[in-house]
Amino acid sequence: MTTVLDRLNFALHRSMESDERVYVLGEDILDPYGGAFKVTRGLSTKFPTRVLTTPISEAAIVGMASGMALRGLIPVAEIMFGDFVTLVADQLVNHASKFRWIYNNLVRVPLVVRTPMGGRRGYGPTHSQSLEKMFLGVPGLKVIAPNTLGDPADLLAAAISDEDPVLFIEHKLLYTRQLLEAGKADLRDYQVDQTFGDYPTFTMRPTKPAHLTLACYGYNFELARLAALDLIMEHEIFSEIILFSQLSPFNLDPLFQSLERTGKLVTVEEGTISLGWGAELAARSVEKMRGLMVRRVAALDLPVANAKSLEDKILPSVQDIVNAGLYIVE
Repeated sequence: MTTVLDRLNFALHRSMESDERVYVLGEDILDPYGGAFKVTRGLSTKFPTRVLTTPISEAAIVGMASGMALRGLIPVAEIMFGDFVTLVADQLVNHASKFRWIYNNLVRVPLVVRTPMGGRRGYGPTHSQSLEKMFLGVPGLKVIAPNTLGDPADLLAAAISDEDPVLFIEHKLLYTRQLLEAGKADLRDYQVDQTFGDYPTFTMRPTKPAHLTLACYGYNFELARLAALDLIMEHEIFSEIILFSQLSPFNLDPLFQSLERTGKLVTVEEGTISLGWGAELAARSVEKMRGLMVRRVAALDLPVANAKSLEDKILPSVQDIVNAGLYIVE
């Protein structure tokens, strides 16, 4: 079976083969190194004039990529660690996402900024964060996260074909994960549905009536799936899982449909719990439905530690999700 890394690499190769306007740029992405996480491996060998190694300046990388997009090219910029997206906030928030409106729809900015996010590898406070929540709600900017249920290649190809800027979040632990066979893995009695469009939302439904809804994205789906299995085996509690590929702008219809059936919501994310993605989902869901019960599972409001024992306490766990599910059901 293929991995998330394989599919992302395939998407870049296929996009560069099919469209000469596609360029890839970033730090240390040339072969034989092929990038810190090897997503760009083989590209500079095959497309030497369209894979550009850059100085260590994230602001310059995305600034240059924005200019390339304005001139009709399709740049894919790699930021080596997601923690460094703070250095491209001005280019993304104040420029690339706004140009379409500033210039009265006369220009488009087909820019993709790819970056690995997340912890659980002991990289410490400045290389283990999940900062995507800082960019949610920015008008004109899409935030996308691949997972193992859909095809990451299709998702990245859609982002490259998008006429507007996309921040593409890749959790580090997903790179070596295999795509799920039949989209189910251990939850074999589940039905999987997905919305139509470039950035689908997946709904995993048990054959029996569900007691609660788990909402998640990216690597959090791996935790949510294990928690759902634990709730079934140990407590006979069934969960629906709503897995988002597009974090912003919101399309919450699949979530609302699930909540109509369950009336209980647990959100799961790896970013810090305060003012996050889960908080926004909870707020919108409560506005939509009376009597809804909600629990949020996320990282503690602390820097991510190097030591595994501390990192495990700071980041959300399968048991945290199970506990949240038990709290609102029992």
